[in-house]
Amino acid sequence: MASTTVIQKASPMLNLDKWRNRLPELREAYQTDQPYPHIVIDDFLEPWAAKQAMEAFPAVKDEGWIHYMHVNEKKHGLNKMELLPSFIQQLIQQLNSPECLAFVSELTGIKGLKADDSLEGGGLHQSQRGGYLNIHADFTVHPHRRTWRRRVNLLIYLNEDWQPEYKGDLELWTRDMKSCVQKISPIFNRCVLFNTDEDSFHGLPDPIECPEGHTRKSIALYYFTEEATLPRKRATNYRARPGDGIKSLWIYLDKKLISAYNTIKGWLGIDDAFASKVLNFFNRKKK
Repeated sequence: MASTTVIQKASPMLNLDKWRNRLPELREAYQTDQPYPHIVIDDFLEPWAAKQAMEAFPAVKDEGWIHYMHVNEKKHGLNKMELLPSFIQQLIQQLNSPECLAFVSELTGIKGLKADDSLEGGGLHQSQRGGYLNIHADFTVHPHRRTWRRRVNLLIYLNEDWQPEYKGDLELWTRDMKSCVQKISPIFNRCVLFNTDEDSFHGLPDPIECPEGHTRKSIALYYFTEEATLPRKRATNYRARPGDGIKSLWIYLDKKLISAYNTIKGWLGIDDAFASKVLNFFNRKKK
């Protein structure tokens, strides 16, 4: 696994005072932007911290990566905190701190946000050449905390010198799935936050064309609210784009399988590492 020596340990990796000073304009942008509340903040982390996080980012072949390989996605995830490089652990702890949660609450207008220390579905994401993630709205309830409703997604991209021809833009689609409204390039030290409503459709549906040896890297964190009544539970809702044709059928069928898996996952208390092992087994059988 990649490792790095922690430097400037006493320095904040994220200067919240700087962003708090801009809260009125940031809040206005977040709550009014289309197709649903979101914001793009460049140079989000302190430059030295973003650089060190990128350098510490582990390779796909390192221990603990979950390999999501099915019709609707081709990507890799690492969400076991104890397997993350120590510097990235510290960074995530700061992003999940009460101070950061308070800032995100003020930004979004959503009170009582909670961090998910288990990093369910989040942590580190990485896609190689050919990777993709079909348009979807995220799962609505934490798999192991039935009263926790998923509310906000925070992404930090760590891709130095990312070129437009590599593709890999994050696409934000209208709530009726008729058109793409925003395309956001995953450039270095760019943060994206958005509401994870039942119809906040997003993804990167076209295969990435970065050179071999390059990958699209991001830190992904999800924030929740604890509800007094059980929120509506729904698995990740993958959707076809207009013009996807016969591909739409496969997207739908795969979505149903994922929904069934998430139900079983909740019943048995298993995690995505189990699914990764199953998918890898069948992938090897095909070869």
